[in-house]
Amino acid sequence: MANIKSAKKRVLVAQVRNERNKAIKSGVKTAVKKVEAAVVLASKEGAGEAEKEAVKAALKNATSLIDKAQRKGVYHKNTAANKVSRLAKLADKVL
Repeated sequence: MANIKSAKKRVLVAQVRNERNKAIKSGVKTAVKKVEAAVVLASKEGAGEAEKEAVKAALKNATSLIDKAQRKGVYHKNTAANKVSRLAKLADKVL
């Protein structure tokens, strides 16, 4: 641990931000997995409109979370754009 007061504060602030960023990234990963799972269900034989609506809802939620993470500085804007683009491309296969 640092000896200088400002350095001690920086260590604490970095820990708080690290935990926040980790939680946000985890939420984004969960949302992405939900989109991928919904796409798998919607692409199966005999899938109906309900599955397609589930894909749309999951995609909207994941896109929102990724954009929020980008605004908070967790992701670079290009990284966020790549994630959204990849998900949209995946969802378009079944929609």
